[in-house]
Amino acid sequence: MLGNGVTVLAMPKRFSTARGREFGDGLRAAIAATGMTSRAVAELVGWQEAKVSDLVNGKGGATELELGVLLGVCRTPPDEREHLLSLFNETSLKGWWQDHGACTPIRPRTLIEQERVAKRLISWQVSLVHALIQLPEYARAVIASCANVPEDEVEERVEVRTERQMVLRKGLKCLFYLHESALLAPIGGHETMEAQLEHLLKMGERSYIEIRIVPFSVGAHPGLAGAFDMLTFDKYEPVVFLDSENSSLIIEAPYAVKAYERVVEALDEIALDAEQSKELINQLLT
Repeated sequence: MLGNGVTVLAMPKRFSTARGREFGDGLRAAIAATGMTSRAVAELVGWQEAKVSDLVNGKGGATELELGVLLGVCRTPPDEREHLLSLFNETSLKGWWQDHGACTPIRPRTLIEQERVAKRLISWQVSLVHALIQLPEYARAVIASCANVPEDEVEERVEVRTERQMVLRKGLKCLFYLHESALLAPIGGHETMEAQLEHLLKMGERSYIEIRIVPFSVGAHPGLAGAFDMLTFDKYEPVVFLDSENSSLIIEAPYAVKAYERVVEALDEIALDAEQSKELINQLLT
């Protein structure tokens, strides 16, 4: 409410899903990869440019067969072509369980794309420092310890994780809740863990990053069910990401997201504030 009793209503969020955004971004990239304009591509398949625009923006107007023809004209690589075709009839579905096989992909596409367009990240981590604030040495130790990650993929995974951190420079505001146990495990050895703790202090000085520790002393706490990331957006409804050894779950249903919002509210009540958290980290460094 503004002065004089004037109430300003928030703009409603657009209906959008993680699948739909990934489909639109992928199709947009496929067209861009041709080096032609969308109008030129549309003419090659006998469409109006508006039809291409509607398809990219989730407004439908094309069949799966027509999409296949469009991707063929764009010479989209087979794997990407199949991925976009698999999403075509599911773009309006909320909630997405992704089965990755033996282990998570080297480049977690959906997570990276959602982080790129998000306004804010709220994360809860129980045993590890979050990937976006990990030093390469710490990340290497974490990834190398995974039972299902091939040894020859470790360095590439470290590089991808480091690249993901670029979103911090592009305006993503972050609130990281960490359990104290994540600060005590000597991941990578004493020197690596010490450097990681010092890195947390430096990151916490940035205006767009807040780090808050849930101390051991609280005992049982609302985050016992496990780690999660919540992403909020300017135009879309929030989503929650859960990761396991070889799968990911993207939660989008409003009632389910609300449940995680309640966990965040509860963590807020028991976590040390930012300054107290810095003091605890400094104590661990002495």
